[in-house]
Amino acid sequence: MNNRLSFRDILALGFMTFALFVGAANIIYPPIIGLQSGEHLLPAAAGFLITAVGLPVITIIALARVGGGIDSLSAPIGRKAGLILATACYLCVGPLFATPRTATVSFEVGIAPLTGDGALPLLIYSIIYFGLVVLISLYPGRLLDSVGHILAPLKILALSILGISACLWSSGFTIPASEIYQQIPFSTGFVNGYLTMDTLGALVFGIVIVNTARSRGIVSPALLTRYTIYAGLICGIGLTLIYMSLFKLGSDSGVLIPNAQNGAVILHAYVHHTFGDLGSIFLAGFIFIACMITAIGLTCACAEFFSQFLPFSYRTLIFILGLFSMLVSNLGLSHLIYFSVPVLTAIYPPCIVLVLLSFTLNWWRNQTIIVSSVMLMSLIFGVFDGLRASVFSDLLPSWIEYFPLTKEGLAWLPPSIIIFLIVAIYDRIFSREQKIVSS
Repeated sequence: MNNRLSFRDILALGFMTFALFVGAANIIYPPIIGLQSGEHLLPAAAGFLITAVGLPVITIIALARVGGGIDSLSAPIGRKAGLILATACYLCVGPLFATPRTATVSFEVGIAPLTGDGALPLLIYSIIYFGLVVLISLYPGRLLDSVGHILAPLKILALSILGISACLWSSGFTIPASEIYQQIPFSTGFVNGYLTMDTLGALVFGIVIVNTARSRGIVSPALLTRYTIYAGLICGIGLTLIYMSLFKLGSDSGVLIPNAQNGAVILHAYVHHTFGDLGSIFLAGFIFIACMITAIGLTCACAEFFSQFLPFSYRTLIFILGLFSMLVSNLGLSHLIYFSVPVLTAIYPPCIVLVLLSFTLNWWRNQTIIVSSVMLMSLIFGVFDGLRASVFSDLLPSWIEYFPLTKEGLAWLPPSIIIFLIVAIYDRIFSREQKIVSS
């Protein structure tokens, strides 16, 4: 049994990690940020890259250090709280947002240009789409693995072609930034990075990456962490290159479609302008296959997770999840994005806190107090940020606006740092007193 990975295996692990992350959101959000940020693209892109690349990579490394999945990472906050967190992550990357979004993105790119984005075409498409998802998810067998092995290099090839073309062939010029990007480009990009849901996704399938290394005979915790770091860095470099090219694609597409509401529309406009009808067909086919496989994978993962806790079989849950995802997808892509922003804005802060504090656990005498206190504070103020981004913003008291970084959508950050300093000092003092008493 091998106890080290070859260079080729490390590259394969990195490419697999990259393929796991690249989904509908990774393709549609950078173009709209590039379009709307205008002359403020660089700070907006920097903020986006922190939450869309940096945090997912750090999350994978954190999971490797604890040698497990989200249940191991959330151990300091207790089993019940950890289960609630895991459930929220699975719902967000499953039937609430990510899975329905795969249908709406593939519809917007491939079908809407032909039929229009009316309610009836979307309904018919979503029924057929999720019918296929349910059918394949019922009997995944080796089909999902074989298609996945074929799809991963195809994804990389297609994205490479798209990225290179965006760098070589400009479709126009940059238009002035929208109002919010003129005022707070960095924090707007930072919060928009939440929408990829990659940090939540990393919490869900990070264990897959660790187990892949284990399946090659790696048992040493140090080597597992090292190889996972390598895989995360390869993935991070790949995502950064793709994002930067898609930022440029969106930034140069202002003259083509200045009032675009989502990145799928921008992608179609650019590809049709650059490559004509053939390019549009290629893009539609690629997005459809990529989204379909992602939907199947997410549906299978969610059904397996919830079957452990609900009185339903795996197959019954496949039908429930498929039907629910189909209904949600009929909100349309723009509405789906609109509804997802408040929820993700609320739950991302405690996930960020959990991941970052996992690197400090050996510093504390009482890990539960440290992690739980800061996560709770980040959740409370994250909910405030989420409500501000929702239709219920008028219900919030006016004094909320005076909190630091509220306008930037980061009101959770200052109080989280303050409560962390308080409980950290308490932990140090209490720990010192315990040593004195015991001696």
